Amino acid sequence: QVQLVESGGGLVQAGGSLRLSCATPGRTSSSYAMGWFRQAPGKEREFVAAISRSPTNTYYADSVKGRFTISRDNANYTVYLQMNSLKPEETAVYYCAARYSGRYYYLTHIEDEYNGWGQGTQVTVSS
Repeated sequence: QVQLVESGGGLVQAGGSLRLSCATPGRTSSSYAMGWFRQAPGKEREFVAAISRSPTNTYYADSVKGRFTISRDNANYTVYLQMNSLKPEETAVYYCAARYSGRYYYLTHIEDEYNGWGQGTQVTVSS
């Protein structure tokens, strides 16, 4: 099972920015479609963004479109989530997820289709 390690969370004021990173110590992420999800207190985990093995194919939740950017550096086995114009309601634990794929342009927003998860990183947006 792929090992994922998130970092970059923290406290930021509303309107601010953060960049989350998801590293794969096993140097395997280039074979995986990747996604970011988040879970706010008392709520179910929700999809944020996804990227295929090809860094050119991405997909976003409507709520973050235009403000968040998912990207990947396959040479360094790392996926990023750049978050701009953050809102207090986006306070949540953010999770990186992976799904092995033989298809270069495959991606998914469906949580159950991912089979590897990180431990999560806390993002707190103050008003």
